[in-house]
Amino acid sequence: MHLRTAVAATLLLALAACGDPPPRSPDAPPPAAATAATAATAPAKPAAPRSRTGEVLWKLDLSDPAKRPGKLPAGAAWADEGPGGKPCFRITVPPDGAKGMFVVTIPVDLTPWRGMVVSLGCQAKADGVSEPPVAWNGIKCMLHCKSASAGDLWVNEGKVFGTFDWRTLTASASIPEDATDGAIMLGMQECTGTARIAEVTLTALAVRPLRPAPAANPPPAFKGHDLPRLRGVMSPNKFDEKDFADLAAMNVNAVRWQIGRNWGKTGGERDLAEYDKWLDGRLDELALALEAGRKHGIKLMIDIHAPPGGRLSDGTMAMVLEQPYQDHFVKIWERIARRFKGHPAVWAYDLVNEPVQNKPSPAGLGDWLGVQVKAAKAIRAIDPVTAISIEVDAWDNPQRFAWLEPVDIPNVIYQAHMYWPGEYTHQGVHNTWGEQASGGKLEYPGTFNKRPLDREALRRYLQPVRDFQLAYNAHIVIGEFSAVRWAEGADRYLADCTAIFEEYGWDWTYHAFREWGGWSFEAADLPYDRKNHPKATSPTRRAQALMAWFTQNVRKPQP
Repeated sequence: MHLRTAVAATLLLALAACGDPPPRSPDAPPPAAATAATAATAPAKPAAPRSRTGEVLWKLDLSDPAKRPGKLPAGAAWADEGPGGKPCFRITVPPDGAKGMFVVTIPVDLTPWRGMVVSLGCQAKADGVSEPPVAWNGIKCMLHCKSASAGDLWVNEGKVFGTFDWRTLTASASIPEDATDGAIMLGMQECTGTARIAEVTLTALAVRPLRPAPAANPPPAFKGHDLPRLRGVMSPNKFDEKDFADLAAMNVNAVRWQIGRNWGKTGGERDLAEYDKWLDGRLDELALALEAGRKHGIKLMIDIHAPPGGRLSDGTMAMVLEQPYQDHFVKIWERIARRFKGHPAVWAYDLVNEPVQNKPSPAGLGDWLGVQVKAAKAIRAIDPVTAISIEVDAWDNPQRFAWLEPVDIPNVIYQAHMYWPGEYTHQGVHNTWGEQASGGKLEYPGTFNKRPLDREALRRYLQPVRDFQLAYNAHIVIGEFSAVRWAEGADRYLADCTAIFEEYGWDWTYHAFREWGGWSFEAADLPYDRKNHPKATSPTRRAQALMAWFTQNVRKPQP
């Protein structure tokens, strides 16, 4: 994830890149999107009663003035100024009152929805709301709960400020199995101006499935290649033959080849004619990369990093909400399959990088998983053999594997990304999706959210992926994992991550090679500096952690 800040609140998660609630002072709730939204939870039985996807679980009822929540902050009131003249919450923070959080807190019993993924939604309107200092502040429609197993969870859409008419705000969250003290907070934080919030709801996005018991002696899982293991890197942003020669010298045998642009930007990829023209050039570049991969014995996973339609401000992919972009997504994969099927360097088709969806799809449209299934079926009509990689919701968060069921498509592998905790892996990285590390520096191994942060903590965080693998005899790929180069103990973090991947038989590609210097294992192990990344004169500690495994790779160059 490029320049992904805390990944987490990844984003919306930012969601702590991976889904974890960041430690925050009482007056500064953590990034609502990602990290928080994807708090780690232990696998458990589905919530009862089982709700259906798209069902409205809870709605703020403002019809009876006598029953409206009290204890309003200064400058706030309930007013008949919502859409269509209906009741809404209105708050004004004067220019001299920007510091602090001004919210009304509405208790919500989350017990019936433990173990579910829910969407928090509302209508909001803003008049001159100033830009807050961090992305997760601003206008707040935020879900909060406590969890003994996962810590506090905070979720809201980030970067909400300015002047705009009524629009929908959304954020998704995994409700921990032991969630308590649920509440929805409406208001503003660290900003000034006037905001109105109405039609607040919680909607079911996913219900945890029942898992079959692992088979006693399962056959080898399909993995899309005949090598003992694929270990490699995410690609640079452009092709250079020398990069492949250098990777071969390191004995790398896999590259996740990213086809992307406009990372962190909203409203892009809307002009499909322009998008296709750009994609044509990138596919020509991919053809060169595949030939270099064939020559050097390096397999490529083809990764669509920028899907047609782009993303909304909360990270949601436009193609899960708008038919033209969904149809075009399927068509581009038909193009790719026709052009590259049978190439010896193609390892897998990675359908879409880090899906995000915070509201249900309209009737007739595939959701974040359904759109991948549509594309996979179209590919299978052209190429029945090449592996297809499925990613999960919430920025391909490992925790979301707890809600995943296998797709009915042959020769499928499943992919997760590992940036947990984002407050560690992304410390000092600033990302427009709202991911941002907490103020203090974290070390690895160390302590996070008052709990040990070590290999066993990483293992627990990845457990939903392992459970899915064993239940369905599925092959797993970690398509991205990293720690920014100045994170204390980054080499230990990478060593512990890869040790777990190897123990479980997972293929993996490190993020990233010669893309941004903060992720480069070739950049010197120097203190924080986002702009300068001098190349080390000898292998860095991070490089050594990866190369310990690269040396074990098998490559099969073809003349």
